[in-house]
Amino acid sequence: MGVQIGDGNTQIIYAVPGGMRRAGGDIGALLAGVGEPAFPSFAWAAPMQLPAAVAGFTGRDDELAALRRWLDPARPASAEGASVVGMPGVGKTGLAIEAVHSALRRGWFADGVLFIDLHGYGEEPVGPAQALDTLLRATGMPAERMPPALEERAGLYRSVLAQAPGPVLLIADNASSESQVRPLLPGAGPHHKVLVTSRNTLAGLDARVIELTGLSATSAATLLDVALRTARPQDDRITTDRGVAEHLAGLCAGLPLALQITASILKADPTVDARELADELRVEEQRLDLLSYDEGSETATRSVMAAFTLSYRKLTGASARLFRLLALNPGPDVSTAAAAVLAGMPESQTRKLLSGLARAHLAEPSPGAPGRWRMHDLLLLYARRLCRDHAGDEDQQRARARLLAYYVDMASAADVSLRAHPGTAGPAQFTRQDNALAWLDAEQATLTAAVTLAADAGEDETALNLSLRLAEYFSRRRKPDDRLATAQAGLQAARRLGSPSGEADALNNFGLAMRNLRQPDEAITAHQAAARICRLAGDRDGEGKALTNLSIALQQAGRDDEAITASEDAAVIYRETGNRQGEASTLSNLSLILRAMQQPERAISASEDAIGIFRQLGDRRHEAMAVDNLGLVLRYNRQLTEAIVAHQDAVAIHRETGNRQGEGSALDNLGEALQEAGRYDEAVTMHEEAAAVHHEAGDRHRENEARRHSREAHDRKSGKQHRD
Repeated sequence: MGVQIGDGNTQIIYAVPGGMRRAGGDIGALLAGVGEPAFPSFAWAAPMQLPAAVAGFTGRDDELAALRRWLDPARPASAEGASVVGMPGVGKTGLAIEAVHSALRRGWFADGVLFIDLHGYGEEPVGPAQALDTLLRATGMPAERMPPALEERAGLYRSVLAQAPGPVLLIADNASSESQVRPLLPGAGPHHKVLVTSRNTLAGLDARVIELTGLSATSAATLLDVALRTARPQDDRITTDRGVAEHLAGLCAGLPLALQITASILKADPTVDARELADELRVEEQRLDLLSYDEGSETATRSVMAAFTLSYRKLTGASARLFRLLALNPGPDVSTAAAAVLAGMPESQTRKLLSGLARAHLAEPSPGAPGRWRMHDLLLLYARRLCRDHAGDEDQQRARARLLAYYVDMASAADVSLRAHPGTAGPAQFTRQDNALAWLDAEQATLTAAVTLAADAGEDETALNLSLRLAEYFSRRRKPDDRLATAQAGLQAARRLGSPSGEADALNNFGLAMRNLRQPDEAITAHQAAARICRLAGDRDGEGKALTNLSIALQQAGRDDEAITASEDAAVIYRETGNRQGEASTLSNLSLILRAMQQPERAISASEDAIGIFRQLGDRRHEAMAVDNLGLVLRYNRQLTEAIVAHQDAVAIHRETGNRQGEGSALDNLGEALQEAGRYDEAVTMHEEAAAVHHEAGDRHRENEARRHSREAHDRKSGKQHRD
């Protein structure tokens, strides 16, 4: 496996007999000629993504029984899907989760439960391609084998599920349309099933429909009683006057969300009785028209909005202000730190306010993400309504500006950390790369949305800077769709700014995004435009950068002669400007292009020149990558002894600099060279060491690749012994 060193991007290249293949391509094409099946082998992950059961779940006996019958693997279902439908806040997700927990207790779906929230009624619903990406990764599919096109992903998804050892259940939560769900249907398989929740009936799906309405007055009152007694076992405000309690539940229209908010009001103030609260709710109905919510196909019950209003009016001034400001965050959830920036308050104080909002069920901790908070869809819409009511408030404008500046500053620091040479001090925010990656992972959806938010708000400089600062992260995490979306927004912002240098940077970023999506023609056009802008502006280093990226895109398009010319032109420019770092990176890339063109002698010479420059500069990190690439070239030229030495040297340098990712790749390449030399036992050892390094780094797809290579070495050894 080799590495192409490009400006703002790292591309993994796999060596197969007869030439080079890129990761991320068509599975069949990638493995053609290697003696492997068309479908990639990997360990089934048996994902168990089911969220925790809803505390105090009550009622829905008939619906639960119907779902259990449908879920029973022993009962052939008339449809592979079931949909739980109903108005917002009616408890669709709670019912689905309760039913699946019941199924798991019976030993059903032991081979996997997948869960995905499609955010169908948010401003940025999860598209089918993004959903398939998430689900495939959950099953253990290596990221580099993820096809870019929706149809290819859907086919791969069905093939993956067909290999599951037993029935798998998918819960597609919060879907808004049939088109969101159809590509997620598993097709042929061992009785896989899909459980969908939606505010719409989705009648076009072949699904068993379970429609929910509000809880009965008895069940709703029981829900309130259970909630209060869970907090204080002696709390008897609901059972003291059952008639009043059922009237209170009726004012909430029997909706679990409204009931939970009402219960939290009672829990927060033990001196309020059910009759007093019912009287207050009755008055609040005067504001229902103002606070109604219309999603286009149905209207939320007015009692939900009345409950929201009542809860909001119970908040202190600081809590109410924070509740409104949380709606300004562009992502699906928000960290405590970002919320503190919005509020302009210390984190400790903000955390207390957030905890208070959570107790009032006006916010909740994000599942599995400590220190992050989210709102239910309806609550978020309600908070946005309040923001619109306060649209002239300068506090909102200042808060939005603070938040965008925070995201730019943090993303810039994380980007610097990711690009820093091992052993050098990183920025104060992220002294270690793994910390930077962890922050970016948590904020990915928010940062992507923030680029669009900034562009829409006319903050073009912010949109451009943020899109560029996210490029390296999206490349490392193999998120081509997000990179393309932010690159497009950044390019549009750069053009509005009228900055030639900004437009050139944005064009390079856009070109790299298109190349990652295997659209080299668009990438070539973008890099050529970037080179032209830099040439006219007299920016020679910028022109060299664009030509370096252009050479890789040209190679991807099969235009190898032009790719060599672009690389050589970039190297000449870098020599003229004295940019030795750029020259060395270009030469290292050139060596891989020459190798693919079966010009090993020239490839070896380019690699050695690159290594020499990196050594002069003291850039041990890139020296190790270039030495590893030299090993690939030597191996292609059947100079196996020299190739083994080169890979061993690369491993040693990576260990010296603490580059664990590079060490794992070099170990795997060393194992490949040892295999070709017939030293199978040593090869297995190297591949297993590589897998351990990648496992430690949390790089699952590379870990799986190394283990596959280990099995290959073992099989080749067994085959040789059999022939002997």
